[in-house]
Amino acid sequence: MMNEARRSPRRQPTATIPVVDFMAETTIGRLGNVSETGMLLLASAPLTEDALYQLNFALPDAHGTHVAVGVHLLWLEEAHAPGQQWAGFRFLTISDEHRDRLREWIFG
Repeated sequence: MMNEARRSPRRQPTATIPVVDFMAETTIGRLGNVSETGMLLLASAPLTEDALYQLNFALPDAHGTHVAVGVHLLWLEEAHAPGQQWAGFRFLTISDEHRDRLREWIFG
């Protein structure tokens, strides 16, 4: 059995959750998984490593919560599908309300 090395538990969505770049007003990919401190994105738009982004995504919860986060793009890795990349983000800013909703969704 493999031990989880991450600091924060992550949840993988069962449905497609689009992620929007708030500044560019465009969908840049879909949520791969998320924790209280960061997220994995399957990106379908070009991204710049070590850049800062303002992102928004909707949780499939009873509240229909839209989570807005300021993030730092830590790494990019080519995905198997042409034109897609895996992108690892660290949350820099998130409101207390959004963090609470995210925590509720992650821990169910």
